[in-house]
Amino acid sequence: MKKYARETQCIQSGYKPKNGEPRILPIFQSTTYKYDDADEVGKLFDLEAAGHMYSRISNPTVEAFENKIAEMEGGVGALATSSGQAATLISVLTICNAGEHLLAMSNLYGGTFTLFTSTLKKMGIEVTFVDHRADEKEIQSQIKLNTKLIFGETIGNPGVDVLDIERIAKIAHDNKIPLVVDNTFATPYLCRPFEFGADIITHSTTKYIDGHATSVGGIIVDSGKFDWKSSKKFPHLTQADPSYHGISYTEKFGEAAYITKARVAFLRDMGSTMSPFNAFLTNLGVETLALRMQRHSSNALAAAKFLENHPNVSWVNYPLLESSQSYELAKKYLSEGASGIISFGVKGGVESGKKFINNLKLASLVVHVGDIRTHVLHPASMTHRQLSQDQQLQAGIKPDMIRLSVGIENIDDILQDLDQALKA
Repeated sequence: MKKYARETQCIQSGYKPKNGEPRILPIFQSTTYKYDDADEVGKLFDLEAAGHMYSRISNPTVEAFENKIAEMEGGVGALATSSGQAATLISVLTICNAGEHLLAMSNLYGGTFTLFTSTLKKMGIEVTFVDHRADEKEIQSQIKLNTKLIFGETIGNPGVDVLDIERIAKIAHDNKIPLVVDNTFATPYLCRPFEFGADIITHSTTKYIDGHATSVGGIIVDSGKFDWKSSKKFPHLTQADPSYHGISYTEKFGEAAYITKARVAFLRDMGSTMSPFNAFLTNLGVETLALRMQRHSSNALAAAKFLENHPNVSWVNYPLLESSQSYELAKKYLSEGASGIISFGVKGGVESGKKFINNLKLASLVVHVGDIRTHVLHPASMTHRQLSQDQQLQAGIKPDMIRLSVGIENIDDILQDLDQALKA
């Protein structure tokens, strides 16, 4: 059987029922698992045997969801977490210790920015930010001897500019470090960063992967392609781990070394576990991901073109608008569509923008993006308000920026609502 297309993977991957088993992925709402032999449980704790020992570390429902996303992204394994923030944190801590450094693109989601500048700083991990559009020489100048990874987003939140994954991956690999890409807005349906050289992918599954605003979650996917041994920068993966009787993850688990350590060390110790019920709901959402992302993308492009020609709008950014700085990159990385997020400014500045938001009827004001409904918010005063004005500008957030998450409603209804609110 040939490898299934992405649309088919959304539905068929992950859960493989045997003869007489439920066709739909069951919810294994159990914290623990029964065994008949004491030695068998010992082998589980020594990582000598596969299986579930405790649902903080793994669970059959969660595992099926992980397998689906891993297959869709083209990775060797995945680890689901309780939130996108947890996925980002564990993706870093798995390879970055206190006293070490990571390089991040400056156009990150506000929660990631504060995680990197506040919490990681308290953990002794230094983070430097650089413009993802900077030339190679400038980016290279920010990489240090103790830099362990580069972090970026496929589509920036909320600036919606597109990362040149291939270019940044080459810089990372020239320095023998991995590229970690947050692929939340693109999803594995619109872009698969591993195909362009990324090594690790994270998602806030709370957004498009769930798609219905029911379940907070995150996931990390490992490409299995980064050579941790030849880099010599990652002894925490290659050398003995005393918490598991001296195993070396690279020796024992090969290409799955990174994702295995993320699970059996950091998920074990930090406990940021996705619940079986949330995994069930999120997996259910993935089944319609292809259809939803097609509609989100077509609706958003139509809305972006409408806004670009509206007399009360001062500027619009959407990757597949020809006027966008990201247009050429979007054609390369997002040929199937550029997702459902638009950023734009209302003439008259911040106060006019707030009046626009308050006059919307169909679109709702919520602190969320990426579900089936159309949403709107003002990033500078809401999701990114913890950032200073300089930090906001560095992240591409203008004071008058409106973030519009275009849903899958009828496009005429969406445009009519935008028009009446702009006129009001």
